Amino acid sequence: MSKIQVGFLVSYDYELLKHAIPRVYEEADTIFLAIDENRTTWKGAPFTIEASFFEWIETIDTQKKITIYEDNFYVPELSTMECEVRERKMLSEKMGIGNWLVQLDADEYFIDFKSFVDFLKSKKHLLKHPEKTPVEVSPFLVNIYKKLEGGVLVVDKATKIRAATNYPDYKVGRKTKQRTLYHNSLILHECLSRTREELEFKLDNWGHDADIDKEAFLEKWESVNETNYMTMQDFFYLEPSSWKTLKYLKGTTVEELSKSAKEEGMYHSALYVFFKNIGQSFKYLFK
Repeated sequence: MSKIQVGFLVSYDYELLKHAIPRVYEEADTIFLAIDENRTTWKGAPFTIEASFFEWIETIDTQKKITIYEDNFYVPELSTMECEVRERKMLSEKMGIGNWLVQLDADEYFIDFKSFVDFLKSKKHLLKHPEKTPVEVSPFLVNIYKKLEGGVLVVDKATKIRAATNYPDYKVGRKTKQRTLYHNSLILHECLSRTREELEFKLDNWGHDADIDKEAFLEKWESVNETNYMTMQDFFYLEPSSWKTLKYLKGTTVEELSKSAKEEGMYHSALYVFFKNIGQSFKYLFK
């Protein structure tokens, strides 16, 4: 098998896929779009997808790589996180165990997907018996905190993201809690860079809804801007201190922000990634 299978969870922010899909299209073998057949979020809230979106898919899918996977992903008896893990496992089954399973969200835009794919292909030996050698593969996220005129505020350090695995035994979100292989590539993450209304809907309907002090978070999010961000700290929605400070990047398009991320030193050093991988090797040496 040994394919590069990419899966997206499609929900209320489906329009963002118009930025995300083109950035992985050429290097992916198949792209799966998982959509709740009843158009219901993990919280049970309804959403709609305009017919024009599916028309766009047909237009851009020149190589017939995109598969629409519809199923019932909302179970009222489960928490939002349990629904998320369940959907990710169901999607992985469709994608096919024995391949590299890349799962991304609609608001995650790879800057250089080819380099990430080349790295996965160099590790194809891990696909022979994935249940015996489970790994998760992590590039790094540039988390966009807020859009401003002419630029964005981002978390000043790129954070890990479990973007791929050979064995999708997910425990929380995309976490399998297995050995991590790090790769020094970046993903721009729209994350919180939305309107107040869009952000409130996201906070109420994603897998972390029960873990957030929404009002306190939104108060800080609304107050920060390009003139005061350097005087503030602790911005993460779960454990605030995990996102200590912000940085300003110029640009309004994915291409402009990709360039700014490089110029502003958002990539980790090769030495940092090397030692992260060495640390993982020792951690799991006797497991």
